[in-house]
Parts: sequence; C-alpha cells; structure tokens
Amino acid sequence: MIDAHRRPRGPYTVAAALLRALVPGTLRRSPALVAAHDIEILAAAPELAGLVRAERGTIEAGLTEDERILVPAPRRTLRLANGLAEYVRDAVPPGSALAVCNGEAADPTDTELVEVMMRRIPPVTLSITVYSGGPEPPPDTRDAAELWTLVDRCMREGFLHAAAELGERGMARTEPGGARWWRFAQRTATALGGLGRTSEARAVWDRVRLNSQDPAMHAAAAYGTGMLDARHPDPARRDLVRARAWANLAIAISTLLPDPAERAFKLGFDRNGLALIELRHGRLDAALELVESAIELAGELGERHPLHRMVLLANRAQLLAGLGHAKEALEDYGAAIAIDPGFPDHYLERGNLLFKLGRHDDALADFERAIAAGPPLPEAYYNRAELRTVRGDVEGALADLGRVIELDPGSVDAYINRAGLLAGAGLDEEAARDVEAGLALAPDSPHLLTVLGQLETTAGRHTEAQTALDLAVETAPDLPAAWGNRGVLRYAMGDLEGSVADLTRAIELQPQADLYANRAVALRALGRTAEATADDHHATRLA
Repeated sequence: MIDAHRRPRGPYTVAAALLRALVPGTLRRSPALVAAHDIEILAAAPELAGLVRAERGTIEAGLTEDERILVPAPRRTLRLANGLAEYVRDAVPPGSALAVCNGEAADPTDTELVEVMMRRIPPVTLSITVYSGGPEPPPDTRDAAELWTLVDRCMREGFLHAAAELGERGMARTEPGGARWWRFAQRTATALGGLGRTSEARAVWDRVRLNSQDPAMHAAAAYGTGMLDARHPDPARRDLVRARAWANLAIAISTLLPDPAERAFKLGFDRNGLALIELRHGRLDAALELVESAIELAGELGERHPLHRMVLLANRAQLLAGLGHAKEALEDYGAAIAIDPGFPDHYLERGNLLFKLGRHDDALADFERAIAAGPPLPEAYYNRAELRTVRGDVEGALADLGRVIELDPGSVDAYINRAGLLAGAGLDEEAARDVEAGLALAPDSPHLLTVLGQLETTAGRHTEAQTALDLAVETAPDLPAAWGNRGVLRYAMGDLEGSVADLTRAIELQPQADLYANRAVALRALGRTAEATADDHHATRLA
C-alpha cells in the first residue's frame, strides 16, 4: 500500500515509494536496467542519487539558478511516466500487487504514472488498485525555504502543476515585492503559462507589477505577459499586436538596466521573444535580425549562460532553414548540440532538416540520437517512421508507429500513418481498427476519412465509401489523396466523367504515378485514347 497524497512530498510520491522498494534489488540483479532509466528514476526519486549514477542527462545540473532558463514542456511527464512504467514492468517480480490510497489527492505526475502503468503493465505482472480516499496527512508546515527547494526542483523537471500550486503557497508566505517573493512569482507565472492557464498566469504578472518597482522584475513581467499572448494554446486567441507592445516594453526597460552583464542577457532574451512574434507574423527576415542581435549580445557574457546561447543558435538555425539557407542552419544546429549533447530536441530538428535535404542516413542517425538521449520520446519514433516509409522499410515504419501509439495513444497522426501503411500492404482489417481508433480521437480527420473511404471502396461498400470521401474532400479540399480515392470510387460506381474530374484535381495538387495511371484507365473507358496514352507516359516517367 502506497499513500499517494501529494501534501507531504509533492510530485511522484507514488513513484518514489515504488522506486525505493525496487531499485536496490534491481541494482544487484540488473544494473543495466537501472542505467537505462537513470533520468526517470532520479527525476522521480532524487534521494536515490547516492545509489543511481546519472549516465545520461543535460548540462543543466551543473549550472547556477539564473542560468537554468529552460522550462520542460508539460509532455515531459508523459515521457517520464512511460520510462518509469517500462522500468517497473521489467523490475517487479511477476504476480506483484500494488494498492494506492488517496488517489484523489495525488499529484498529476502520479495520476499520469498510475494510468500509464495500468495501460502498459499486464495485470499478471503487476495488479494495481487505486482507492480515492485514505488517511489525512499532517498539516503542511513547510517554511518558505523548503517550499523554494521544491518549486525549484519542479521547474527543472517540468512538474508544472506542482510548481504552480507550491509557488502560490510560497508567495503567500513571503513579503510581496521582495527577492524571494519574486522568485516564487516568476516560477508560478511561468508554470501556469506552460499549462495553458493563461488568465491565472496573467494575474500573477499583474501582481508583480502591483507590488514591485524593480526594473528587472517589470522587464521580466512584460516579457512573460507578451509571451502569454504570443504562445496562447488556442491560435485564434493569440494577440500578436498586444504581444508586441509588451515585448517592446520589456526591451525598453532592459535597455536601461545598469549592470552590463544583466543588461546583455535580459535584452537578448527579450529580443528573442520579439523574434517569435515576428515569426508568427511570417516575417522571417525581421526575426532573424533580432536573433542575430541577441547572439551578438550573448557574446558579452563570456562562458556564462550556455543554455541561452544554445537556444539562440537553435532558433537561428530554424529561421535560416525557413529562408532556404540549409548549410548555415546545419552549422548552427551543430553548434547548439555541441553546447549540450544530452538535449534531444535539436537532434530532432536537425534530423528533420537533413530528411528534407535527402540526407537520410544522417537524419536517421539524429533521430536515433534523440531516442537514446533520454526517456521515451514519441516524436523521435514518429519521425523515424516517416523516414523508413520513404525508404520503403514498411515493417520498420509500422514498428515505430506502433511504438508511438504505445507511448501516446492520443497520437492521431500515428494512427493516420499506420492505417495508410496497413491499407497499402493489403492488411485491411488492421487498417480499419486504426481508422476506428483514430476517428474516435478526431472524428473529422480528412486523412482518416480518406483511408476509410479507400477501405470501404475495396470492400465494395460504395455508399459508405462515398460518404467518407465526400466529407474528406469537403473538410480538406487541398488533400490529393481524398480526390484520388474518390476518383477511384467514382470509376467503380460507373461515373467515368466524375472519376476523371476527381483524378485531375488530385494530379493538379500533387502529380503522382498512380494518379496518372488511374486517370488513364478512366479516359480509355471514355474512348479518349490519346489522352489515356499521354497519362500512361506520365505514369511511367514518374514511377
């Protein structure tokens, strides 16, 4: 029995208790298993640092507090949960049982972990029972210093729900406007913004403005408020005009900061934020100019703030790639990776660029470096699946997409791609299951509706196929596959003119050999032999 109540410990209360019970024995039996999950184990149970050596990781652990500028995305806890579930599955004696009480009072990290373990660990290996109630823990008597240690850990690891909750508690126990209060406020607002709780984050930044006359605090509050508008999780609610106003205010204040090093860092940080706004406006040249000015300012910092330089180099690489300067972009990605080789995101971004350039072996190497760098990363497997598909490795692509769905059952794109591959391989029943699962998540997905229409056409259910394909074309009129599959359906239904029209539209959108070949068949059936012969030639050339 493990008490999941978050009050005494905070995030990963259940995970830490489970790891304390399992890790010592696993180290004796299979130290390689512990090493393979070092990041997850130490994130959930830092008290095991004396037993578990950190084999992997980023440079962040060796940096000062003000240099640790990166905030992990909320999805990092899903990566940790998957890694922990895989460790527990392989470490626990078969036939074990776990009971968890106070489930309703658990931190979201533990709630997510228990859900992942119940989904991924067979009950014959570990049966899990969760009780909503349980004993009430003692009242919270932590002082501000203890709370700060917890909040700082939560922000480093990406435990954003706990960071927001504990940060609010820390603000209530410190003098408003003071240095410690500011540290709590900054972390709380940042965590709330990362969770998409925009109005709550804005309210915290407003409290900073109300309680402080410190220019650095006001600059940071202006930047943070602007980023809420620029990064709102609902694109329709992003206000780039208001975001620009806040970013300009942040820059104006940072320009006046008296300390040269602080001024160079904060001014570069703010200009990088304004670059995001320019990027969202589609003004890549203006964004690039801002990022380059921030890189120039970072040169005044000496060896300090390496993560700041890494982020700026990666951002410049992204902009250079968007402007068609692939060589320079690859150089910047290489420089960013050299600063922190344990950070997986830049391997993914460079791998995507290499993939677009046709450098498949190099792209594959980067995707695999991203996979090896830390806890399970669904995006890396997804990208590798796309590369394997292009190279004709259908079996490998299916395996990678299966891994994505195992790690993240909410990945609609993985269902789309796997359903398409399965249908292309003639595995219609398996494809239909993926279509059904995907449509349960995204009922209007034109890609899934297209595959559904293809499957219904093959099965001779023309009415159902037409319903699906009509909706796909209506939802995504620029999707070639929807027009092409409806063209095949119309041919099967005897509508030759409609078939030619749909296939023609598909060819206009994306010329492909099979589209020309199918249109040739329909044209020949209409007696338009010369046009059919021309399409045959196009099909052969493209093939």
